[in-house]
Amino acid sequence: MKLSRCLFAYACTLTLVVSGFAAAKDKENEHEGQKVDSGSFGVFIGGHRVGTETFSIYQSQNGSVIESEFKTEGSAAPAATQDSEMRLTGSGEIRRYDWRELSPGKSQLTIVPNDQFLMQKWIAGPQEKEGEQPYLLPPSTAILDDYFFVHREVLAWKFLGMACKQEKGQVQCPVKQRVKFATLNPHQHSSAPGTMVALGREKAVVKGTEQELIKLELTTDSGTWYLWVDDHDQFKLMRISIEGENTEVLRD
Repeated sequence: MKLSRCLFAYACTLTLVVSGFAAAKDKENEHEGQKVDSGSFGVFIGGHRVGTETFSIYQSQNGSVIESEFKTEGSAAPAATQDSEMRLTGSGEIRRYDWRELSPGKSQLTIVPNDQFLMQKWIAGPQEKEGEQPYLLPPSTAILDDYFFVHREVLAWKFLGMACKQEKGQVQCPVKQRVKFATLNPHQHSSAPGTMVALGREKAVVKGTEQELIKLELTTDSGTWYLWVDDHDQFKLMRISIEGENTEVLRD
């Protein structure tokens, strides 16, 4: 089943629009399921590429798995490499989130639900110092970690499923209708309310070709981000820009 066909059928109950895909065996390893998106995002500051995120999103009857690796580029300093894995239930709630710094240092953190809380635990530094922090947040909270732009794609899918509808084969989103949600940035050890709103359709040049994309605005305490989504290609996130910063993220 194509993503565009299953998006609105699950809009009321599903955080990820990919839940309409056929699932594989009922095992903990969601990689047995369907890969619904994969690729890479290039990160550019002032027109210069400074990093690459490579990601994959899998879906099975157990839920979804979002894997990502981020590497810096073009710097005289030692290259930085991080990876993450986010596991969601079939209704899009957090089951587990893991992050690791692979270079130049070594550290890691984990987030899991604990009753009415999300619990974050970490190990950092050469002394492997341990710590933990609870957040009074529901499992439906959106994780928006630093450097992992695929998390914004997941949130965009959630918004499209909640706020938009399909008419005559085209996605229709109410303009200026804001959807509120809770966000958590594990790197910053911070949570904040956020909103997303559709700004209509806008023509943009992607990979040298002009396309008409859905433009979304994401606002949190960290600032305002603009996202462009291609509803003609399985609702893939194609471009991100950050207001007031000379930073752009482009799908390769």
